[in-house]
Amino acid sequence: QVELVESGGGSVQAGGSLKLSCTPSKYIFNTCGMAWFRQAPGKERTGVAAIDSDGETSYADSVKGRFTVSLDNANKTMYLQMSSLKPEDTATYYCAAGGCRPVRFGFGVGLSAEDYGMPYWGEGTLVTISE
Repeated sequence: QVELVESGGGSVQAGGSLKLSCTPSKYIFNTCGMAWFRQAPGKERTGVAAIDSDGETSYADSVKGRFTVSLDNANKTMYLQMSSLKPEDTATYYCAAGGCRPVRFGFGVGLSAEDYGMPYWGEGTLVTISE
């Protein structure tokens, strides 16, 4: 069973930065793409950013220009550099892997997190942004 290990979450003030990392515990055969989702308390899980093995990316409109997703193809570690953080970015951030739909379809197109069909998910890392 593949595990995705996330790290980098924490608490910062609005305007600050954080960098999340996601590393698979072992080689994932289908590494077409990886993605970050987030879920705030009482809300649905939504897509944030995605990247495929060719480096093509996709972002939710709410994070464009502030977040940058990247992928180290050698060890399949995905990163999410988050800048100009806002209180509304507060959520548990989940890493997902093994599918292409987040990059191909993008976010904000009416698909639920489950609709993206990512077979592998991390446990999540909490990001808290204070005023």
